[in-house]
Amino acid sequence: MCGIPYHAAETYIGRLIAKGYKVVICEQTEDPATAKGLVKRDVTRIITPGTVIGNIVPSETKNNYLCAVNIYGGRIGLAFADISTGDLSATMLEGEGCIEKLLNELGKYQPSEIIMNINRYDLPKLSMFLSERLPDTFVTDKIDSLFREENLIPIKDSIDPEVYRKLTDNKETAAAVGALTEYISDTQKTELTYIKSLNFYVDGQFMEIDVNTRRNLELTETMRSRDKRGSLLNILDKTKTSMGARLLRKWLEAPLVNVNRINRRLSAVEELYSDMLLRGELGELLKGIYDLERLTSRVSYGTANARDLRSISLTLAKLPDIKRMLEGSKSEILSSIHSSLDELPDIYSLINNAICDEPPFSVREGGFIRKGFSAEVDTLAEIMDNGGEYIKSIEKRERERTGIPKLKIGYNRVFGYYIEISKSYTEQAPEDYIRRQTLTNGERYITEELKDLESKILGASDKRNALEYEIFSGICDEISKTENVRRIQQTAADLSALDVLISLADVAQKNGYVRPEVDLGEEISIKEGRHPVVERMSADGYFVANDTLLDTEHNRMLIITGPNMAGKSTFMRQVALITVMAQMGSFVPAEEARIGVCDKIFTRVGASDDLAAGQSTFMLEMTEVAYILKNATRRSLIIYDEIGRGTSTFDGMSIACAVLEYTAGKKIGAKTLFATHYHELTDLEGKVDGVKNYYISAKKKDNDIIFLRKIVRGAADDSYGIEVAGLAGVPKEVIRRAKKELARLLEENSRPKEIRQKEENENISLEDIAKEDVISKIKNLDIDSLTPLEAMKCLYELKGML
Repeated sequence: MCGIPYHAAETYIGRLIAKGYKVVICEQTEDPATAKGLVKRDVTRIITPGTVIGNIVPSETKNNYLCAVNIYGGRIGLAFADISTGDLSATMLEGEGCIEKLLNELGKYQPSEIIMNINRYDLPKLSMFLSERLPDTFVTDKIDSLFREENLIPIKDSIDPEVYRKLTDNKETAAAVGALTEYISDTQKTELTYIKSLNFYVDGQFMEIDVNTRRNLELTETMRSRDKRGSLLNILDKTKTSMGARLLRKWLEAPLVNVNRINRRLSAVEELYSDMLLRGELGELLKGIYDLERLTSRVSYGTANARDLRSISLTLAKLPDIKRMLEGSKSEILSSIHSSLDELPDIYSLINNAICDEPPFSVREGGFIRKGFSAEVDTLAEIMDNGGEYIKSIEKRERERTGIPKLKIGYNRVFGYYIEISKSYTEQAPEDYIRRQTLTNGERYITEELKDLESKILGASDKRNALEYEIFSGICDEISKTENVRRIQQTAADLSALDVLISLADVAQKNGYVRPEVDLGEEISIKEGRHPVVERMSADGYFVANDTLLDTEHNRMLIITGPNMAGKSTFMRQVALITVMAQMGSFVPAEEARIGVCDKIFTRVGASDDLAAGQSTFMLEMTEVAYILKNATRRSLIIYDEIGRGTSTFDGMSIACAVLEYTAGKKIGAKTLFATHYHELTDLEGKVDGVKNYYISAKKKDNDIIFLRKIVRGAADDSYGIEVAGLAGVPKEVIRRAKKELARLLEENSRPKEIRQKEENENISLEDIAKEDVISKIKNLDIDSLTPLEAMKCLYELKGML
């Protein structure tokens, strides 16, 4: 790609990256003025979807991650880096289900690019996940040569020694981080000065939310449109800065399980919530904060311009006021931000003194160094601006010195500046005039003074541009020093955290949220809880609140029955969302809430096929149920919405009953919400410990149904399915026929229980059919004519049939 305006390059590069291409940048590497022959050129940078910086980063409010996946011997080393912010995280996955854990991590980070040491198609489950859930992610596989622990050396000094020791104890993860380091170095062609200290996390450090649950709860995007609008993030995000928006997303995607850390966040939100004046003034200051993280990364990677430096300067100018306003903060986090907030006065002074208020786009064309910063730049600028005046003053002086009234100074490209005297005055030309050209009407001369001035005027622009760029490069080098980068990153982290806390306090104030009590108990008790998204999206602005009591003893399994559309799913999701909000450090939509920390949240919601993976609705449902049953613990929160609906009634009811009993039993015993239309399951209250029945109330009036959306104790006696079909617009003749068929079925099922059980027992299952086929085959065998090999083969076939 050549011949494009340099100032439009990022636009074209961004389009190519969005289409999944890599872009190689090749530039001149020597000054054309001093080069002999062809000017040398070389590759200065390779831009890939995971290594973009500057204005072509896909989103200002979302991190752009490059991921390295190292799969070796049943263990997976995983690393994520966002070079536009310096974020670097890594973890180790091992044991049973590590592939599912890998998919969950990829679902959480949603990387733009993945590099792998193996062929993606060697793991069909991973390959299918990438194709279906991350279709826009750029994948480069089979690059085993990058995955070397020794590639860590360039960033060793950036990693805390204790973290580095833990990392090197996990060889697969160390190799994954090394692969990221080498890949970034190869593509950016520069030292990795902007990588932050490594965040090495392990299982149990954050609440585990699998990829299906993340999607079902619509934490950061909606299921259908994949838009932010309609998600929990959209409700909570009132941040003023891009840095804060990215951090809020991180907090939401990785809720805490450490009670002390959770309550520290809640205390900070509470202090800001209680002081509206402080919150408002800080919010106004944050509106003038630019994206300090990404601006500094551009400086470090050599892609910044003078406008970027000016934006950094304007941001730093706000810091003294922010620090002053945080004096006397009571909460631990706000007090810590006040203490650690580096105002960076030296960097502010350097930039502010050097860069003018409105610099041009390009740093190669000069005009951005503030007057008074460099005497040499000022002199050159004055020559450029006042060159014409200098010429006029010389012309006036020479007329007076020579006594030639019509002496004039002119310019052409051949001779440059010259003095022209008519023929009648040539004898009066001073001795220091050097004749250069004879004309019909006169003579042209030059002087040493005039040539010197010409050199200054004509060379001033190039000299000034070169000198300003040299000054600009020196400023960037100073900012890019490791110690200064660390200082800026810490300041950016403080501002981001402050922005998130203010956002959470603003939302709590506006939406009527309360501070939850978060502890190590095993109870979730919510009074007048509300769904944070639905209540804001409802057309009439009215939302029916409900209480919730879940524990691991007498209320560990709530069976919820009631009509479709009555609000069962909304109620269950709101319990999960309130739990997520509490553990991320947010106030919650309720009158009171006590949340015992949950280690994991699972959901099995809705019905959809995954035909590409060869999975029907029911197979997909059972796959998700199996994952929950294998991974849930006593401290988990589980939501089951309509288990067993994808198969026949008796099969589905049996499976739902077995799943319910297993989940409520001693092997798991987790807090569970179980919505169902199998009213027979309500008989389990009193038979299975911890099971309680609740239903969503509704009123039936003539042929209409009114949803009260209130959850009450007990079991529903009807699902009102036909009435809901009528509300949906199903033709009246279909509704009338359905009612007749329902009456027939009810009459048929009113027959004596013994007769119905006999009929059910006579039903033939798939297993019975298989046994009949085996018996038939054995009966038709001619045993006397079978060879030993044929007999062995037949035995294998019979076993396979069973």
